[in-house]
Amino acid sequence: MSQLHTITTITATLEVLSGLRIGAGDGEMHIGGVDNKVIKHPYTQEPYLPGSSLKGKVRSLLEWRSGAVQNEPLGWKNYCNADASTPIKQEVLRILQLFGTSGGDKLEAAEAALVGPSRLSFWDCPLRPEWVQRVREDNLPLTEVKSENRIHRISGMAKDPRQTERVPAGAQFDFRLSIKKLEGDQDQLLDTVLQGLKLLELDSLGGSGSRGYGKVRFVNLCIDGACAKERFAQVKPFGDR
Repeated sequence: MSQLHTITTITATLEVLSGLRIGAGDGEMHIGGVDNKVIKHPYTQEPYLPGSSLKGKVRSLLEWRSGAVQNEPLGWKNYCNADASTPIKQEVLRILQLFGTSGGDKLEAAEAALVGPSRLSFWDCPLRPEWVQRVREDNLPLTEVKSENRIHRISGMAKDPRQTERVPAGAQFDFRLSIKKLEGDQDQLLDTVLQGLKLLELDSLGGSGSRGYGKVRFVNLCIDGACAKERFAQVKPFGDR
């Protein structure tokens, strides 16, 4: 089994550029209330970004980029079946090393040693206290409610009105993740993580991204406390394609 050499921490301010919604999953209906609420901390009632949502979206984007994406998260059989003459095989391996294999994968000792334990840990992202203080001083709410409806294609009439709660543009969250580095790990794992974060900036986080929700960016990104803003700005998730 490989030895753990170090744990690298990436921190940043995750800034919301367009209204963002990660749902609370509350199926209860309230007459005259909001239909779709955002997830909130049970004690403070402040919205937050679950680490699981960030991890799932970054992994999904990296799998799409690899060209090996499928209905379920990539597993060991996808690595075995990947064409070794293309970069896909090594890209799939890095995804498995970073995010882990599925519970259904039964690996032999040598296979388990190659993949190892998942390297990435995503934290839940709370709102930045400085941003919350500014909003409260201005007597503004921490979320917004957006009214939506569906347009009948023939008549042009609006129908099925609904109200959706969102985190407003301008909101700021404290972002943090860690990457374990094991004996034999290459720097490409950190590069892949940075590419995944850049893909997230190019895409969206949360629901309704195709309708303009969830545009985000990472501000003042640091690696182990050292400013990596310039390094992150130079990241090209698609290389020179």
